[in-house]
Amino acid sequence: METAAARAWLDRWDVQQERYVPDREERFRVVIDVVAAAVAGVARPRIVDLGCGPGSLATRLAAALPHAEIVGIDADPLLLDLAASAGGSGVRFVRGLLNEPGWDSCLDGPWDAVVSSTALHWLEHSQLADVFATAAERLRPGGVLVNADNMHLPEPLREYGNLVRKARAARVGVTDNEDWRAWWEAILADVDDETAREHSALAISHDSSSDLTVDQYTELLRKAGFTAAGPVWQFGDDHVLVAVR
Repeated sequence: METAAARAWLDRWDVQQERYVPDREERFRVVIDVVAAAVAGVARPRIVDLGCGPGSLATRLAAALPHAEIVGIDADPLLLDLAASAGGSGVRFVRGLLNEPGWDSCLDGPWDAVVSSTALHWLEHSQLADVFATAAERLRPGGVLVNADNMHLPEPLREYGNLVRKARAARVGVTDNEDWRAWWEAILADVDDETAREHSALAISHDSSSDLTVDQYTELLRKAGFTAAGPVWQFGDDHVLVAVR
């Protein structure tokens, strides 16, 4: 895709994502702050972005940490093409399926940080446990995993977490932004690559089946081998969860 077209689609992606995460830029900043602290003093830190999509988090990390080696991994060829075509520097994008064994085989290690934003809720419980275990194996001692995503609160708080996030979206005026499915339908109608269209059409029909609470995410991380895990930022049911290897 031409650079100008890719950037236009990425801008449109950011707008539709804010419909669901009204404090998305602040959430990105929290992730970056944690990673920057974790890799302080490392000459060439390795950072892996899981489910990177079109590179929204990875490119922001690259701008903040230009000395870092950042790799974004995602299953969707269309989103990866957008990320690569937009002309950002400091990030390498690779295709890999997080729900399949060996997804990390193309990535050098050890890693200093693993990040993710609005992506891991796609994985089923057992798949997520496997991804966390792989990350724990590949991270150096003291390395961090930072996951920014919607994570439910336990009952009977779940409805209140959802309410608070939606009320915030209404206050900042993003509830009428283009929705996720409309963005996908528009770009799929625009691209020429039939294989990419077929793959992405399958992706947009997914069921976010994990439905885990933030406490369950934390427990999965501890069982995976992290020494400590817990949220460092929250707005309603939107969290930034940090785990230390």
